[in-house]
Amino acid sequence: MKIKTAAVIGAGTMGAAIAAQLANAGIPTLLLDIPLPDKPDRNFLAKAGIERAKAASPAAFMDPANAQLIRVGNLEDDLTKLAEADWIVEAVLEKLEVKRELWEKVERVAKPTAIISSNSSGIPMRLQVEGRSADFRRRFVGTHFFNPPRYLHLLEVIPTDDTAPEVVEAISRFGDQRLGKGIVVANDVPGFVANRIGVYGMIRTMQHMHAQGLTPDVVDVLTGPVLGRPKSASFRTADLSGLDIIYHVANDLQRVTPEDEDFTLPDFLVRLVEERQWLGDKTGQGFYKKVKEGGKSVILTLNLETFEYENKGKLRLAALEEIRNQPLPERIRALYALPGPEGEFLRAVMRDLFWYAAKMAGHVSGSIVDIDNALKWGFGWEMGPFETMDVLGADRVIQDLEAEGRALPAILEAMRAQGRTQFYSAAEVITPTGVIERYQAPYLILRDLKKDPEKVVVSRPGASLLDIGDGVLLLEFHSKMNSLGEDAIRLFDTAHKKVQELGYAGLVVGNQGENFSAGANLPLILMNAQNGDFDEIDLAIRQFQRATTSLRFSPHPTVVAPFNLTLGGGCEMALHADFVQASAETYMGLVEVGVGLIPGGGGTKELYLRMVDALLPGETLLPAVQKAFETIALAKVSTSAQHARKLGFLRDHDGITMNRDRLLEDAKRKVLELAVDYVQPQMRQDIPVMGADGIAAIKSALYGMVEGGYASEYDREVSLHVAHILCGGNITHRNARVSEQHLLDLEREAFLTLCGKRKTQERIAHMLKTGKPLRN
Repeated sequence: MKIKTAAVIGAGTMGAAIAAQLANAGIPTLLLDIPLPDKPDRNFLAKAGIERAKAASPAAFMDPANAQLIRVGNLEDDLTKLAEADWIVEAVLEKLEVKRELWEKVERVAKPTAIISSNSSGIPMRLQVEGRSADFRRRFVGTHFFNPPRYLHLLEVIPTDDTAPEVVEAISRFGDQRLGKGIVVANDVPGFVANRIGVYGMIRTMQHMHAQGLTPDVVDVLTGPVLGRPKSASFRTADLSGLDIIYHVANDLQRVTPEDEDFTLPDFLVRLVEERQWLGDKTGQGFYKKVKEGGKSVILTLNLETFEYENKGKLRLAALEEIRNQPLPERIRALYALPGPEGEFLRAVMRDLFWYAAKMAGHVSGSIVDIDNALKWGFGWEMGPFETMDVLGADRVIQDLEAEGRALPAILEAMRAQGRTQFYSAAEVITPTGVIERYQAPYLILRDLKKDPEKVVVSRPGASLLDIGDGVLLLEFHSKMNSLGEDAIRLFDTAHKKVQELGYAGLVVGNQGENFSAGANLPLILMNAQNGDFDEIDLAIRQFQRATTSLRFSPHPTVVAPFNLTLGGGCEMALHADFVQASAETYMGLVEVGVGLIPGGGGTKELYLRMVDALLPGETLLPAVQKAFETIALAKVSTSAQHARKLGFLRDHDGITMNRDRLLEDAKRKVLELAVDYVQPQMRQDIPVMGADGIAAIKSALYGMVEGGYASEYDREVSLHVAHILCGGNITHRNARVSEQHLLDLEREAFLTLCGKRKTQERIAHMLKTGKPLRN
């Protein structure tokens, strides 16, 4: 059951976004919807769905050109085209009769090997296919995406009793490896896994807020990043999701769940939906409202007593200041012990979550790992409920739940009977029935690997060297934002020596943090510049250039595995690798000009080389200079790995991994592939450059930008340093050629010069303070 083509039925927000993600994966997709009687274009809804996906923010398409893989049609004229699809997924109205009528039509035209699935978030899968043939039911399965499908990792796969195991296996494998999803196999029960537990937690959070006399803004501070949850926390997430959606889902679950599962909506939410129709972002106001005050955007908070919006400014809770920068496990323990109404609220919310997740174990899924993953992948939590209980100690949680008079769910009874305090231990996990099973993730997880001291070759505070198996070493960054400080830079030399001395096949540079690397250690650069320690900066640049170029010119293959933010020095690492295996979600760019600097680790040189190598025979150098200059001077950052190819940060032969969890495994495989007949490259000595003529051309263009108000005088000064490097310096003779080392020396000189400029130091200081560039 290989999926090479797909069809999506329903071109609403969700259906169009699913089609876009299929196109992102390179799958030709048919998008169908009903024809509208008042529209002459019978494919109007499908076309509108694609246009909405193109305009979506955040972007649904990794590359706008991917939209070309989607054909449009309608369910009357083009129904028979479904026969071409290997996978047919519906995303139509959440009405049982509508879905049943659709499946009756689909069964008549779908090919006998096609997988059929529903994206329903609530209607039981088994009810949808009542009356369908045994063969159709065998190929039918639920596939519940989370919105937006490109960015939210979770895909719940929901088989019925009739679904064939090979269908579950095929759609799970495709969702994982081609669509980049984290797969959770859910039981066919109301709410499945993530929504069943997540919506329960959301409603109980609202109830406990009211009981403790707190307000939405206070709750969002308590339940956001400090608790390992997204910045949108609780009430901002509700606004983003749509209060009407929460209203309907909670009411539906209230009707079909036992009495002790309290999904009762608080009065203020009912009033917002039924009386005011303030549904969150879709209506411009919900628990929060964005307005303009004094020319600036201001977020107002709804007063739930008066139903008036108030400007409360940025809220900070003194009780959180001491703990917010601690590691997450320590923060969780501190929050659980917090005094006052905030602490009472957090303990009540957490205990509800623990009790309900334990109660649902075995009901919504046969695996607590799937429950934890569903909450992490579907709602962006750093830890699932069972992982969180492990932090506090399951024995303590059990004691607290019993003190409240709660009946313990079966898995907690089993934990107590066995004297266990942890759901997870080593490579074992407890099942909902209390049986201990071996567990191994289907991909490499560094935190588990590092528990084996034999796998840790070198460990430093900012970086480590790990044996990831099969004769491959990994250089991992783990500093704040994975900035490239002294630990990381010095470890490159050690890493290459270890590969050679110990007979490894090669080296991967990667990690499993939040971002690959945000670039250089700016605070250190600023401190040295302000102190006039330019010898230290010069030494640091030389070391960094030696580290980046070592990735290209070592006697063994090197593969860099970037993901998420890959900026400045992080981007320069990738540019020098023999091969890049990038996550599909990689936001890569040489952004140094934003702080008044230039890419000094070989990035300017390497990007120019790529542009030169892409020139057609007989083409002049000017287009290569212009493209490299624009990319660097405008600090362009890719919006995906596919976009990074267009900017020149990735080459056509570099790899893209859709599922970031598999990134290091894919990078390791590439090292082993390259190692078979690897030949050590040598530095180039004959790079063509334009010299003074190229600098003059860019200088002329910059003059127009300054005069037009598009750039400041200092922008021009910084940009001219970029031009100077790209053109090889002020060389006056035609057909000049220089070495890579010559361009590296020009980078180092420019970087040092700019570090000494007051306005560059102001830009660095402003970026560190505000996170935003300064245009001085």
